[in-house]
Amino acid sequence: MAAQPVRIDDPGDPRIAGFVSIRERDLTGRDGLFIAEGTVVLRMLGQAQARGNGFSAEAILLLENRLAGMGEVLDAFPPSVPVYVAAQAVFDAIAGFNMHRGVLALGRRPVAGVGASLLERLPETSLVLAGCGLSNHDNAGSIFRNAAAFGADAVFLDETSCDPLYRKAIRVSVGSVLTVPFARGRTAEAMLRDLAAAGFEIWGLSPRGAVPVAAIPAARRIALVLGTEGEGLPETILTSFRTARIPQRAGLDSLNVATASGIALYQIALAMGRVA
Repeated sequence: MAAQPVRIDDPGDPRIAGFVSIRERDLTGRDGLFIAEGTVVLRMLGQAQARGNGFSAEAILLLENRLAGMGEVLDAFPPSVPVYVAAQAVFDAIAGFNMHRGVLALGRRPVAGVGASLLERLPETSLVLAGCGLSNHDNAGSIFRNAAAFGADAVFLDETSCDPLYRKAIRVSVGSVLTVPFARGRTAEAMLRDLAAAGFEIWGLSPRGAVPVAAIPAARRIALVLGTEGEGLPETILTSFRTARIPQRAGLDSLNVATASGIALYQIALAMGRVA
């Protein structure tokens, strides 16, 4: 049963300090905290907390006209999580911009860090994504959404990739960042070396790939490697591992990395029997 809502009339109220100016503060880190935005994402945060996967909510802030109908979503959180409500003007003053969705939660990531020893926890038959230099939050969120849709077991991100727990990335992923296990922070070389040592067949996706994605042979463990927009994967990776391409009409440079991830994941997931 959720806590009884508490009305906030002053944007300077210290109880909602964690929600202040979320757009400006989001990029600087929040000491293990993150902002979850929207009803669907709030529901998935509640489910993640109930499953005990390390994610939890510190507080919830709602626009007063959004409170009705939120009972089931809020009941997924323990009563120790405070629920605050505010009028539109106060809500916008807190957030620092117009927040028409009117649903925010201050979440906390797992204490040990998301993805600690993730490789050791993966099943014997696994499909994962590995991102190198994925700095666009929209793309990161879309990639996690694709990973959830096609049954990927995890997403690995190198140290130059953005944190998928940025507010925008979580929102675009429709909360999938809270359900798909991920690890981030190592160099691309170390990340891929560990995946290879764990028995993964490494396939770099590139418009210059040697074979079509459909020609990737079946394997017990497969890692699809994605590069940044524009530049793609570094040459060192393309020459160190096998590569695959998504065939497309002549005259086009390349697909958006998030779109490419969806097409490639579907192809491999179909071959592995993960989708019908």
